[in-house]
Amino acid sequence: MRISQRVQDLAESGTIAVSNKVAALRAQGVDVISLGAGEPDFDTPAHVKQAADDALGRGETKYAKPASGVPELKQAVCNKLARENDLTYTPDQVIASVGGKEGLYLAFATLLDPGDEVIIPAPYWVSYPEQVKLCGGVPVIVNAGADQDFKITPQQLRDALTDRTRVFVFNSPSNPTGSAYSPEETEALAGVLADTDVITFSDEMYDRLLYGGRTFKSFGTVSDHAYDHTITFNAGSKTYSMTGWRVGYAAGPVEIIKGMAKLQSQTTSGAATFTMHALAAALDGDQACVEMMRSEFERRGAFVSDALNRIEGVICPEPGGAFYVFPDVSDTYEQVGVSGSTEWANRLLEDAHVGVVPGSDFGDDNCVRLSFATSMENLEESLRRMEAFLE
Repeated sequence: MRISQRVQDLAESGTIAVSNKVAALRAQGVDVISLGAGEPDFDTPAHVKQAADDALGRGETKYAKPASGVPELKQAVCNKLARENDLTYTPDQVIASVGGKEGLYLAFATLLDPGDEVIIPAPYWVSYPEQVKLCGGVPVIVNAGADQDFKITPQQLRDALTDRTRVFVFNSPSNPTGSAYSPEETEALAGVLADTDVITFSDEMYDRLLYGGRTFKSFGTVSDHAYDHTITFNAGSKTYSMTGWRVGYAAGPVEIIKGMAKLQSQTTSGAATFTMHALAAALDGDQACVEMMRSEFERRGAFVSDALNRIEGVICPEPGGAFYVFPDVSDTYEQVGVSGSTEWANRLLEDAHVGVVPGSDFGDDNCVRLSFATSMENLEESLRRMEAFLE
């Protein structure tokens, strides 16, 4: 049976691959601690689940009208972005999606023609370059290592621009590194694009998860030009621990949002109606649950980065946000007897029964990604096993 070349060329999600390996070992009775999953270990807040239950009770089980998002959610998104991000949108500038991932894909597919270039800072979330390639685009990778706190400079962005550049992907706080651009750094990058027609995809999935007193600035707030050339992406997944609900949103220029909705009408027909009402309740409701999770993630992140930096040969910048650290473990490769991050992660899983994601999946083969979205007990034990593995 013949499989299309585009699917043959598509890389498997590294995070899902690790989860599958962990599940296989656990099925054999092995005590594995997984630090690979990119999802909070907290339950979805009770008032959000209640909103979904209420929506089901009201019969909100039909196609959403409009399919691009029920009015209650679109307004809640506008409220959230105005309240927390200083961004003013109207409901016709908003689309609800089947998780943040679908929103990004719809936007790439709406904007890219074959050969169009997309600038992607590395380390990057695993799906960015694959989605670009699926849409006929060309990923242009701009590398920023641990010595730059995994953040590209304005000059690097300027050097990557060509007459084929269509999109710049901006993700802060970052998956996989946990690095977060300051407002000044965000402004400097936006300034590079101020005289171009490049559209910025601002992935702000972790905008509420910032640590060390850091402040957040949405890319679209930098200037009128930035606002007119930015699509802002978010979801309930990370902020409200709603990964399995598969509901996200994007906001941006009306014509782009209309194009995304047109494409969505021929693919998924949109997110499940009752989950949209649940996300609306999350965005408009009591935000105390967010601060509870944020403060606990901050505590865990500091613990993990400190513990990793005490291991000889490991360098781990402290995370500025999200719930990941991205330590450089390349100085231990010779000691472990491996040549790269994939082999290193496989050895750690096989020998120490700790699951992490190879940095090669994120564009940096010197590093591995650890998620600290798990209990302190699991983190303490996994760090003990990792230290023993590297003795």
